[in-house]
Amino acid sequence: MKPQYFVAILFATSLYWMYLLYAPFLLAITIAALLAISTSNIQTFFEKVLRSKFRAALLSSLLLAVLFFAPLGYFLTTLTIKLNTLEPEIFLNIEQYITDFIENPPEYLLFLKPYAVNTLEKLNIDAFTSNILSITATIGSFSAGFLKNAFLVIIFYFFAQYNGTYIIEFIKRVVQMSVDETTLLIKELSSVMSVVFYSIIVNAMLQGVLFGVAISFMGYNGLLFGIMYGFASLIPVVGGIIMWLPFMLFEFYSGNGSNAIFIALYSIIVISIIADTFIKPLIIKEINSRLLDEDDTKINELVIFFAIIAGLATFGFWGMILGPAITAFFLTIMKLFEERTNECKLKSD
Repeated sequence: MKPQYFVAILFATSLYWMYLLYAPFLLAITIAALLAISTSNIQTFFEKVLRSKFRAALLSSLLLAVLFFAPLGYFLTTLTIKLNTLEPEIFLNIEQYITDFIENPPEYLLFLKPYAVNTLEKLNIDAFTSNILSITATIGSFSAGFLKNAFLVIIFYFFAQYNGTYIIEFIKRVVQMSVDETTLLIKELSSVMSVVFYSIIVNAMLQGVLFGVAISFMGYNGLLFGIMYGFASLIPVVGGIIMWLPFMLFEFYSGNGSNAIFIALYSIIVISIIADTFIKPLIIKEINSRLLDEDDTKINELVIFFAIIAGLATFGFWGMILGPAITAFFLTIMKLFEERTNECKLKSD
């Protein structure tokens, strides 16, 4: 057997056992690496100021934990505790109020009564309560899993920031690509992930402000619930709903039907449709143009936007990081193939 074949077999065997060993942590390691790539400019700034890679990595990790994971973890934990302490009678009272409201709606909603009555006839009290309790259990399970993964991500993120330069240089030496191609691949991925990370943060802040301002006019703590809505918006599909739906139901239960309708329509039209669907791509475009240099290859903001949506649909919460990373990696590989094809044509000519 040739020595290179023997080495290849040893490598494949070790790779297989490494996979078995670290399989439970692959998602956390991947997310941590992508977050480290996204915030590499922050790490570079801290290294210049602190003149220590260790202190810079530690500060970056603490900053990520405080600004990103800690508030969201606190929100999910608090929400789970509150939902688990609710008595079933509360849901029955809410359902009874909604039933009375549908049977005797205000004059300006009388045209909806025939449709609402048909829906009411199909409403099952026991199913309604059990579904609410099932959702509560799901949120509790998600919260526990998220907190565990968040802790692992922070740990791996620190090591990625602290050893990032060494890892990148090692990859450049090992992979069968030229130094220029490896540098291009890393640069493209870093650029796109930076745009994605900061876009997500800015979009969450925008939605939080919009919801907080509206809620504050109804006597609620706009700052607190605005922050909660901003982080809740990061949860795919149901993010905004788990914030505005309880407010709507509570306003209905309190006899403020107009406030309940306003919260629902405002959250759906202004926040979900206008802000999340139309303004979000503009935010991505603006950050894309400001964050990247003229020499960097800018990926269309709609591509990034749909990559985030596809990632959320496929991978869940962490898909907002994985989706754009996979897309950017694919497009960069295609660009490298194009350059190699052009080089072959020039040589043949």
